[in-house]
Amino acid sequence: MRHNETSEGRSVRLLRVGEQVRHALSDILMRGDVHDDVLASTHVSVTEVRMSPDLRHATVFVKPLLGKDEDKVLKALRTNTAYLQSEVAKRVNMKYAARLKFLADESFDEGSHIDSLLRSPTVARDLTGEDGDEE
Repeated sequence: MRHNETSEGRSVRLLRVGEQVRHALSDILMRGDVHDDVLASTHVSVTEVRMSPDLRHATVFVKPLLGKDEDKVLKALRTNTAYLQSEVAKRVNMKYAARLKFLADESFDEGSHIDSLLRSPTVARDLTGEDGDEE
C-alpha cells in the first residue's frame, strides 16, 4: 500500500471499478449482444457488482424483471460467462480481466419481507401507540 493511500481510498476504488463493470454488463445485456434466447427474451437488471480487493473477481448481483425465471436467467448468464468476461474486459480498462460470478439479488425479497412485517397489525398497533391489552 502506498503511503498516501488509505483503506477508504481502496474501497472507493473498488466501488468505482464495480460500477464500471456494472454499467458495462448492463449495456451488453440491454443491447442484446449475448446470443441467448433466455437473455434475449428477459430484461435483466444488474443491481450491484462487488469487486475483490485485487480486482480479479467480480460478484455480480442480478434480478430479472418482475423476478420471473430467475433460475433460467442465472443459468444463461453462467453459460455465457466467458463471452461476458471478454466483453467487460474490452470495455473496462483493467490490468486483468475480472472473473465474473453471477448471483441472484435477494435484497428486493428481503425488503418486501421487512415491509410486510412493518405493515402487520401487531407492528402497526405498536407504532400508533395503542395498547393491545384493552378489553
